[in-house]
Amino acid sequence: MFDRSRRKMFTRRRTPELQRLPWVIDEAVFTDSCTRCNKCISACESQIIVKGDGGFPTIDFNYGECTFCYRCAEACPESLFHPQTDNPWELKAQINQSCLAHNKIECRSCGDMCEVQAIRFRLQAGGVAQPALKADDCTGCGACLSVCPTSAITMVINEVEEK
Repeated sequence: MFDRSRRKMFTRRRTPELQRLPWVIDEAVFTDSCTRCNKCISACESQIIVKGDGGFPTIDFNYGECTFCYRCAEACPESLFHPQTDNPWELKAQINQSCLAHNKIECRSCGDMCEVQAIRFRLQAGGVAQPALKADDCTGCGACLSVCPTSAITMVINEVEEK
C-alpha cells in the first residue's frame, strides 16, 4: 500500500482528487485487493471510470456522470463492493465563489443537468438568480461538474454526523 498524501505535494491539479468507484467497501481493502484488471472500466456505461494513481480505477466526472448502474461492481472478480441496495457513496456537490451566478452572470447549467433537482435557482430582485444546493437531495452523480463553465463545482465527502 502507498501513501497518497506525499504524492499530493508534487502535483498541481485543477480538479479535486479523483474518486473511487461507488459502493467500494474501504479504500485500504480496495488498494490491497484490486487486481487492476480494468473490467470495471470496460463495463462502465458512461465511460467515466479511468485509470488513476498506480493504475487503480477511479471516477473522473470530467467525462460525465455516474448513473449508478452497478456494472462496475458486477464486472469485478473481487469482493470489493457493498450491495447495490446500500448508499453508493457520501459524495455531494459543492458550489464555490467562482460560480458565474455568484459573480452576477446568468448561468444555470448545473441546475439544468441535475436530474434530482438538488440544485435550484432562487430569483433575486434586480439581480441574477442564485444557486441553492440541497445537499440532502444530491446523489453525488457528478452531472453538474462537467457542464460548469468555471469549474465552480467540486465533489466533497459529506461528513455524517455521529450522534
